[in-house]
Amino acid sequence: MRTVGVEEELLLVHPDSGDPKALAAAVLARAAQDDPGQEVFEKELFGQMLEFATHPQSDMTALGEEIVRCRKEAARHAGEIGCAVAALATSPLPVSPSLTVNERYEWLAERYGVGTRDQLVCGCHVHVSVESDEEGVAVLDRIRPWLPVLTAISANSPFWQGRDSGYASYRSRVWERWPSAGPTELFETPERYHRRVADMVDTGVILDEKMVYFDARLSARYPTVEIRVSDVSLCARTPVLIATLARGLVETAARDWRAGRPPLEHSVNLLRMASWQAAREGVDGKLLDPVTLRPRPAAEVLRALLEHTADALADHGDTAGAEQGVEELLRSGNGARVQRGLMERTGSLRDVVTECVRLTQD
Repeated sequence: MRTVGVEEELLLVHPDSGDPKALAAAVLARAAQDDPGQEVFEKELFGQMLEFATHPQSDMTALGEEIVRCRKEAARHAGEIGCAVAALATSPLPVSPSLTVNERYEWLAERYGVGTRDQLVCGCHVHVSVESDEEGVAVLDRIRPWLPVLTAISANSPFWQGRDSGYASYRSRVWERWPSAGPTELFETPERYHRRVADMVDTGVILDEKMVYFDARLSARYPTVEIRVSDVSLCARTPVLIATLARGLVETAARDWRAGRPPLEHSVNLLRMASWQAAREGVDGKLLDPVTLRPRPAAEVLRALLEHTADALADHGDTAGAEQGVEELLRSGNGARVQRGLMERTGSLRDVVTECVRLTQD
C-alpha cells in the first residue's frame, strides 16, 4: 500500500486583531525547548509562516489524527508566545512580509525583487510513495489534467491585502509568478525529466533543483511524487481528502502505465487555463473537465475524479472516506466559501481571521 505524507504551512497571527505576526523563530525556539529533537516544525520564507510535516502514513485515519495533532501543537507553541496559528492560504488583512534571515531566502529576495515579497502564501504539499523514478515520471505524465481539481477542492485564499481577490484560490495565482512554477509537458522517461530539471538550473534563472516548482514533481529527498497544487485548508479533514484522492490518482496512473495506456496529450497552455479556472471558481462554479478540457459543473468533475480513481480507492479501503469527503465539501464548501460567508455575516476581515483561528483546530 502506498504511503502518504502531508506538509502544511500555517499563518501566524495576533489572536485578537488577526494581524500576521513575524514570530516563527520564537515559535520554533519554544518547540525546540519542549522537544529538543523535534523535526516536525520548520521555518519558511517569511517570519509569519510556520511549516509542519507528517510522517508517511498508509492509513488515512492515522494521517488525519497526525494533522490535527500537529495543528494543535503548533497552536500551543504559538500561544505560549502570544500569537495563534490560522490555516489560511493568504492573509485576509494587509501585511508587510518579514523575510526569514537565511542565505537562500536572501538570494531569492535579491534575485526576484518584489515578486518574492508577494509570496506570503501557505500551501499544502502531498507526498505519495512510488517504486522508482520510472514509475514516478509515468505518474507525473498521467495525473497532470487532474491536478486543478485538487486546487479547487483546497481553495482557501479569497482575500488579498484587505480586499476580495475575486478568486477562490488567489494563492495559486501568486505562486504561478515563480518562473519555474506550473503544469508541465509530458516527460516520458526519467532521463528526460532529469535533463529538463538540469537545463532549468543551468539557465541561472533559478538557484537549484529545489526551486523546480512544478505542480507535481519527483521529490529530491524522498521516493515520492510530490503534489504541490493545494492551498492549506481551513478544515483539517480537507487535507485528508486531498491526500486520499492524490494517492488514488497516483495508483491509477501507475496502473495505467503498466497496462500500456498512454497519458492524455493536453498542451501546457490548456492545462494553465484549467488551473486558472480552478483558482477562480473553486467548487462553486464550473471547472474544465480533465478529459475534454471543456467547462463542466464542479460537482460533476469531482464525482468524475472519484470514478476515475474508483478501483484504486477501493483497493486502499478509501472509497467511503473519499465519497463522504467530496459530498461534505460540496455541501459545506471549501475554505474560500467559509471565509466569504464569515465576511458576509460579520463585515470584518479581522473577525474572519479570528474565527479561522478557531476553525483551524476543529
